[in-house]
Formats: sequence, C-alpha cells, structure tokens
Amino acid sequence: MSDNRAAANAKLTRVDKAAILLLSLGETDAAQVLRHMGPKEVQRVGVAMAQMRNVHREQVEQVMREFVEIVGDQTSLGVGSDSYIRKMLTSALGEDKANGLIDRILLGGNTSGLDSLKWMEPRAVADVIRFEHPQIQAIVVAYLDPDQAGEVLGHFDQKARLDIILRVSSLNTVQPAALKELNQILEKQFSGNSNAARTSLGGIKRAADIMNFLDSSMEAQLMDSIRDVDEDLSGQIEDLMFVFNNLADVDDRGIQALLREVSSDVLVLALKGSDDNVQEKIFKNMSKRAAELLRDDLEAKGPVRVSDVETAQKEILTIARRMAEAGEIVLGGKGGEEMI
Repeated sequence: MSDNRAAANAKLTRVDKAAILLLSLGETDAAQVLRHMGPKEVQRVGVAMAQMRNVHREQVEQVMREFVEIVGDQTSLGVGSDSYIRKMLTSALGEDKANGLIDRILLGGNTSGLDSLKWMEPRAVADVIRFEHPQIQAIVVAYLDPDQAGEVLGHFDQKARLDIILRVSSLNTVQPAALKELNQILEKQFSGNSNAARTSLGGIKRAADIMNFLDSSMEAQLMDSIRDVDEDLSGQIEDLMFVFNNLADVDDRGIQALLREVSSDVLVLALKGSDDNVQEKIFKNMSKRAAELLRDDLEAKGPVRVSDVETAQKEILTIARRMAEAGEIVLGGKGGEEMI
C-alpha cells in the first residue's frame, strides 16, 4: 500500500468505516443492518455513505480486515449470546440507551411510542405534545436525545420552555405504568415487561445537556428565567453545561481533530469572544505558521456583532459534540464525563 493510501486509511473515522462496510454489503444486507440502528446513527452513517467518493480498494480491504478481526475477537456464536448482546450494546451505546434496546431484543417487545418520536422531525414532535400536560411534555423531552430535545423546545414559546426545562430538572425516575400510559396516548404499546424497574429520566444533567443545544439567544433567555425562579438550580445547570471556554480543558489530540473540521473564518469569529486560555489552547495545537496567520487575522478583524460570535461558537460546539458522540474526541470541562 502506498504512503498516500495508508494515510487515507488512517484518517477514516469509525463512521467512515461503517459507511464503507455497508456500501460493500449491497442494498439488501445493508438495509437489514440499518434496521437495527437508531435514527441518529442511521442519519450519521447515511450522510457518510452519500459523501463517499473514490474509495480505494485498499481502504475497503482494510475496513473488511478490521471488521473480521473485531468479530473474531468478540463474537461467541451460539454460546452466551444474550450476555454478548448485552455487553456489546452497553459498550456501544452506554447503559442508559442500551437498556431499552436490550429489553426489546431479548424480551421480544415492540418499538414504543416514545421511541417512534425519535424518528420524527423536531417540529412534528412539538406538534404531537403541544397540547399535552406539561409533565407529559417534560417526560417526552427528557426521553429524546439532547440535540433533538433542544430543537423541540425551540418550537415552544419562552414560557412553555421554562416550564418544561424546570420539570425536566426535577425528574428522577418514572414508573413503568406512567410510561405505558404515555405510550397509549401516543397510540403505541409500551415495550418491556410489567416488572421492569423504574426508568431513570431527566435530572439537572439532562436539562444541561438539552440547554447545550439551544440557540445562544434562546439559551441565555431561558437561563435568565430559570435564575429568576431558582437561582441555585440555574447555577447547577450552568456548572454542568459545556460552553465554548471549556474547550481549554479538551486534550491536545481532541483540539487538533476539532480544528480539522472547522473553517478558518468561523474560528476567527469564535475566538473574538473567547478568553485567553482558549486562544492559547488553539494556538499551541496549530503549526507555528498557521498560528501566526490566525493571530494576524484576529488582530485585523474589526468589531463584530456579539450575535455573530455566539453563532460561530455554537457552530464549533455542535461539531465538537458530534465528534464526541462518535467517539472521536473527549470533551472535558464542566460538561465532560468524570474519568476514573
């Protein structure tokens, strides 16, 4: 394999590799695989498949070899398959997301009404729950992935957003009977058995995750409203949110990977409103020449609107969270997971 081909393989993300594998399988088999993936995963892999251009034979062979090695190392066909499925899904999705899927696979349940909402556009979800009781709205919002939940909240007015996020913050566990009743409202049958444990849902961390995905102006307005109602709660939410200045706590490899995904124009705008720690973190992870050019661009940049800076920072944070979800970087700072 040439050095260029080897370098190209080294740059393939896990999503790229999944896309190459699915493209290699053929339509029928690839469709069967996609049926077992969630909406976000389908969208991410689908976009990667659509963007694939000029995939070299060596890249396909390398992806296939890695896949065979992984399957060979991890699969125990016919022996303890339930245990293997549990471990695999928990490792891939995390315990919270994996539990519901494990129940549906191993207990033979059907997709619940709540799960079906994850496949819908945020505006459509908002319309489905708009006239439901605020507590039902909060359970639905807490159940959705944070990025989708943030978009759903964007389709409510400020008063409703405040009510919902406060209820999400105070949620701890939800009884299976309550979820079953909610699924009946959504005209779907609840999956899982009647002896299921209480479902962990919501909480202050969940509220912070959702707030991360709101537009900057909407986020600031909502945080001010929360502070008026409960100053202590607003402080706890802020402590758990990952904001632009927290990029200073991301490791160097993560920053370098992030910079490869961000355009220079957006970076210059975003850094105009950042503190010195973030700027130095960015500079130290660029080549000397690139850092000098960036400093010159920052100095030459005239006054900019605060809203433009916030939009640029939000764009970079969105990329960072997407890369974190794909396992490509680890976010540190207030919103990062505790490491042991």
